[in-house]
Amino acid sequence: MLSIILPARNEAAGLRQLLPKLLALQPQAEIIVVDDGSTDDTRQICAELKVKCLSHPYPKGNGAAIKSGARAAKGDVLLFMDADGQHKPEDIPALLEKFNQGYDMVVGARMDGSQNGVHRAVANDFFSRFASWMVQQPVADLTSGFRVVQAQKFRKFLYLLPNGFSYPTTITMSFFRAGYSVAYVPIHTLRRVSGKSHIRPIRDGLRFLLIILRIGTLYSPQKLFIPLSAGFFLVGMSYYLYTYLVSGRFTNMSALLLISAVLTFLIGIVSEQISALHYKGIDDESRS
Repeated sequence: MLSIILPARNEAAGLRQLLPKLLALQPQAEIIVVDDGSTDDTRQICAELKVKCLSHPYPKGNGAAIKSGARAAKGDVLLFMDADGQHKPEDIPALLEKFNQGYDMVVGARMDGSQNGVHRAVANDFFSRFASWMVQQPVADLTSGFRVVQAQKFRKFLYLLPNGFSYPTTITMSFFRAGYSVAYVPIHTLRRVSGKSHIRPIRDGLRFLLIILRIGTLYSPQKLFIPLSAGFFLVGMSYYLYTYLVSGRFTNMSALLLISAVLTFLIGIVSEQISALHYKGIDDESRS
């Protein structure tokens, strides 16, 4: 059974157009709208169309809505998509077809020409390239919210998912770390039906920078911290050689850089052990 989960915060206009299409194209699917503290007609629209609606008493965040929907869904396959009309229901069969080939998660990868905004497109491209380097696998779109996933495996990582907008990053890297199969299907997104995005470039830009650390710590911390440690070491040794040749002394700056190299290396080792604990018991749960 397929469960379609749509996190929504004041997306009544988008839902009014999207839900009838979903009901027509996926009549057998369970459709769940997670109302994240909306102040518009979201609940009324769901009631009119007889679509299940879960309501948060106040806004908790996109990731929190995703978790609420995943917990309530009855299907063994979960499909997540935005409620603002950017994701096309017509793309669902392509994702399901790829998923049925044996993948654990299939993501709709936004192609050139999708209406994402320049700053978001550049940021997503950077994060996707960085993630590809970390996992040594092509990551076409790290932050896409349009994806199909096995419910049982997705729920294993609910405790890791943040309540904000970086849940796609977290679940993608968690699947790669656990050794699950991830595939991408090219899609084109549309402009929002109405309203404004809840992402703010300045406020959320700082949060998205933390995605880089999240990518590293979720997949392979040493792959992030060892190059940083090596960088501190090389700069420290280079500065030491310069000051030794020029003034014949070992400076405090050289000592600070070399100590930073050692500390960063040790942090990487500890982070690797902590990261491994997140995935302890996953194989045992799969066999149970």
